[in-house]
Amino acid sequence: MRLYRIGLFTDAYLPGPNGVATSVYLLKRELRRMGHEAWVLAPEMPDADPREEWVVRVPSVAYPFFENQRLAMPSSRLLPTEFEIFHTHTPLFIGIWGARLAYRNRLPHVSTFHTHLEKYAHYIPGVATLDKYVGIMQKVCQAFYNRADVVIAPTDPVKKLAESYEIEREIKVIPTGIDTDILQAAPDPVSPWPSGKRRLLHVGRLGKEKSVDVVIRALAEIRQESDAHLALVGMGPDQEELTQLAHQLGVGEHITFVGPVPYEKIGGYYRMAELFLFASETETQGLVIWEAQAVGVPVVVVGAEGTLQGVEVGSSGYLVQPGDHREMAQRALELLRDENLRQRFSEGARKFADRRTARRVAEQIVAIYDEATRLVEFEPRRLKIPFPRLPQNSLSNSRQGS
Repeated sequence: MRLYRIGLFTDAYLPGPNGVATSVYLLKRELRRMGHEAWVLAPEMPDADPREEWVVRVPSVAYPFFENQRLAMPSSRLLPTEFEIFHTHTPLFIGIWGARLAYRNRLPHVSTFHTHLEKYAHYIPGVATLDKYVGIMQKVCQAFYNRADVVIAPTDPVKKLAESYEIEREIKVIPTGIDTDILQAAPDPVSPWPSGKRRLLHVGRLGKEKSVDVVIRALAEIRQESDAHLALVGMGPDQEELTQLAHQLGVGEHITFVGPVPYEKIGGYYRMAELFLFASETETQGLVIWEAQAVGVPVVVVGAEGTLQGVEVGSSGYLVQPGDHREMAQRALELLRDENLRQRFSEGARKFADRRTARRVAEQIVAIYDEATRLVEFEPRRLKIPFPRLPQNSLSNSRQGS
C-alpha cells in the first residue's frame, strides 16, 4: 500500500456539531492509523482544542447568519507539509483553497459532496431568492466539483443529486464511517428524561432544514397513547419557535432541550434512548441515524435523499413520508407497544450499522486516492471549469505558487 501526505481541507470541523466535522475527524484518525501523514486544515474556532494533533487552524471570523460557521482567511504559509493528495470537504473558502493548490501544483484533488447546499441558501442573505431564479447554488457546486479528479458521494441518492448538477467527474459512492468505540466509551450523562417516561431522542441542528417541528408534532400524537418524553440534542436558530410550538401542542413539559453536546459525549445519550426520531429532508448521509443504530437504538426516519439508504426497513427501523408526523407517530408507537419487537429492531440496528466502520471507509477512500493519482499522471491538465479567485491578500507569499 502506498502511503500519502494528505491534506483534508474543510470549512466545518470539530468542535462544530455536524456530520461533516465528525466524518473529517474520523477519516483523519483512520488514515493516520494506516500510516498516512494526514492533516486537517480547518477554521479557527473559539472552543477548539489548541493541542489537537495534525490539525492546522486557519484564521477566521464568525459568520453572523449561521451559528458555529466561520469564514476562513487561508494562507499557504500555514501549510504544514507538501501534500500529495488534496481532499476537499466543503466548496467554501478552505475548500476552494485546497482545490486551487491542487490545480496549481498539478496534484490529485478528491472532493466529498457532503451537503445539499440549496437547502442552506436561506442562511445567506439574498441568495435564496437568487438561487430560485438563476440556480446560483447549482452553478457553484458545478464549478467546484468539476475541478476535482474524483468526487465522493456518501449515498446513491446524493450521487444522483450531484449528477443532476451536471458534475462531469467520476462519482464514487462511499458512506461516511462511524466509530462505535467512541460512542460506547462516552460517559453516561445526567438523564434528560424524567423517571418512568419512554425515552425518545433527536440529535441535530435546530434549524429549518432539519424539520424538527415534524418530530414535535409526532410527539404530540405519541403522547395520546404513550407517556413519552423527547430529548432534543443540538442548538440552532429555531429553538424559540420550536419551544412555542411545543407549548401550543401541549407537550412543552414533555421536551428537554439539551443543547449542544461534544462528539465524545454524544454516545451516552444514544445509549439511554429507546427510540430515535428524525425528520430532516435535506440529509446527504444522515450520520446521526447510523450512530443511533450503532448502539442499538431503532429509528423512525423521514425517507428522503441520504436517509433512504440509512435504515434497513422492518429490521433496524422505519422510513416514513416527508412531513408526515402522524405516520412517524404510528411507527414509533408500534415499537413502543411491543418490547420484544423493539429489542429485535435494536439487534438489527447494530448489525446494520456494523457495515460502516470508520476503518473500512478509510480503506475505500485510499483506493480513491490511488485512482486520482493515476488520473493526474495520465491526464495532468483535464478541462476544468474556471473558478473565481480567492482574495489575493489571503494567498500572498505562497510557497506553493497559489
